[in-house]
Amino acid sequence: MTRYIIIGAGAVGASLAAQFESQQIPYVLVGRGAQIEHITRHGLSYRRPGETRVVSLNAVDTTTPPTLTPDDVLVLTVKAQDVEAATDFWAWRDVEGGGLASELPLVTLQNGLAAEDIALRRFDRVYAASILVPARYTVTGEVVVGGTPNVGIVTLGRYPTGLDDTATAIVADLTKAGYLAEARADIRRWKAAKLTHNVTNVVELFAGTAEARTKAATELADETRAVLKAAGYDPAAPSERTVDISAWHVAEGSGIERGQQSTWQSFVRGTSSEVDYLNGEVVRLGRLHGVPVPLNAAFQQAAAKLSRDGGTPGSLDIADIRWSA
Repeated sequence: MTRYIIIGAGAVGASLAAQFESQQIPYVLVGRGAQIEHITRHGLSYRRPGETRVVSLNAVDTTTPPTLTPDDVLVLTVKAQDVEAATDFWAWRDVEGGGLASELPLVTLQNGLAAEDIALRRFDRVYAASILVPARYTVTGEVVVGGTPNVGIVTLGRYPTGLDDTATAIVADLTKAGYLAEARADIRRWKAAKLTHNVTNVVELFAGTAEARTKAATELADETRAVLKAAGYDPAAPSERTVDISAWHVAEGSGIERGQQSTWQSFVRGTSSEVDYLNGEVVRLGRLHGVPVPLNAAFQQAAAKLSRDGGTPGSLDIADIRWSA
């Protein structure tokens, strides 16, 4: 029977473990620091629309990882900036009965376009996923997920392209666990489409009028679409989905607030952010393909300075960010 090794106990990883726990899908949640220590000792405070409950999870610290078996699937839920270290840590671990973890399936749940190429340096079977889970992790031991009636939306496929029985089985388990999930052979297109939204997360770090914030987000997304086209990407359209997501939404009063997505949460917790793998990815592609992306570059630099100087979200104004075409 498949067992999922969920690597990373943040909002995405801990909520996935809680959903698997509720459906008795075999898993182990592996994390580090105060978060995993709290979960192992006290359980996870898991807030969903209409209820908050403490869930006891099968969780261990990275310092004492589980013995791997040939039926395991590794699910990487760390942020994009941590993929290099995580894949290096896990790839060369022994598997019971012979072989290495690098031969096991690895699912990447990161935003951006970099995680899969990093993983392929060590793992033979990489399954990329584009995920939309409105979740918050800003307090140790607590995770809030506001999506309803399903937890979130997951699109998954073999990377760089294709489908197989493993992808289909993973999607089936995600569906059983409460996600709107579908398998796609063209997963790079869905990852690219998600990037056009993720590059706007950085706007949440800065104060400004609603008009200024909307204008910045629109222009960041426009730059991203232009550079993706130049790089040969054809981002998927929502109309191409094979699952009906029309009833899915973020519940009012769920604890999920507009303007507090993953990048904002990283700054609130004082941890590293994924801006270099979102806006920085656009900047990289722009340099490779000769497409100017001044706004993404300016916001990347502004976010880096905010982090460097120990700034908090809202302490700088969008009007102070300068860029030139």
